[in-house]
Amino acid sequence: MNITTEINSLESFHLAVDETGAKERAASIAGRSIKKESKVAAIKMAVQMIDLTTLEGKDSEGKVHALCQKAMRPLEGSNEIPHVAAVCVYPNLVKTAKHALQGSGVHVASVATAFPSGQSPMKLKLDEVKRVVQLGADEVDMVISRGEFLEGNYKYLYDEVKAIKEACGEAHLKVILETGELETFDNVRKASIISMLAGADFIKTSTGKVQPAATLPVTLVMLEAIRDFYNETGIIVGMKPAGGIKTTKDAIAYLCLVKETLGEKWLTPDLFRMGASSLLNDLLMQYKKEQTGVYQSADYFSND
Repeated sequence: MNITTEINSLESFHLAVDETGAKERAASIAGRSIKKESKVAAIKMAVQMIDLTTLEGKDSEGKVHALCQKAMRPLEGSNEIPHVAAVCVYPNLVKTAKHALQGSGVHVASVATAFPSGQSPMKLKLDEVKRVVQLGADEVDMVISRGEFLEGNYKYLYDEVKAIKEACGEAHLKVILETGELETFDNVRKASIISMLAGADFIKTSTGKVQPAATLPVTLVMLEAIRDFYNETGIIVGMKPAGGIKTTKDAIAYLCLVKETLGEKWLTPDLFRMGASSLLNDLLMQYKKEQTGVYQSADYFSND
């Protein structure tokens, strides 16, 4: 299929989702566990796929600088654990993060397009995207206009994502669907495919500001949309569940889901991320437990 065939390409995809089947499969994967060396490898992989995130009204340059230090060296005083994939901040703190992370290999991601509501005129959204890219953002996390989508205005969503992708220039675009507001699994699949048709580099579950945020069943629906889109077009799109991923067990379940749905090719920070603010400390605690046999107190790890 030619990807330039606009929104009419949506008709090439099966859009109905077996919701019961998705929930059952996700539950079966959530119940799995891995031990010893495999668990250590999974912990290190999960760390590499984290977008270490702070998106609070009280964020400051000092807080972002400290977060960047942790992103570059998660386990203080040790090189055993790799750096995270990215640090995600609000637009006015992009410059601070870019300076702190210079030369580290950790990307700077910025939310944009009137995050988290998306309730802003298109011109302002485009201006904000261009601004964060100019400030140095490597990645832009946009939010879709959920109201337009739920009213059936699919062409609006397509045009919105396409315009913002063009405004990103060389920066990668992650499209946040805010699945907790999309009401049905069918809608999640449809929004996923429209976003990919419009040029998304990643599709992302949530802002973290709406509940439910990331869940395994919703992530499975999006992963299957990515798989079907790849089979139809040959275009590879990444995936980012975000919000509510707090434990090592959670992270490993998502890694298993990706491997079984898309294959090992997607198990790379270039194609899979987890948006989290508290996950990293649990991964570090579990890592030290595997190394020493005992849990260390959370007090041994800096707050994110």
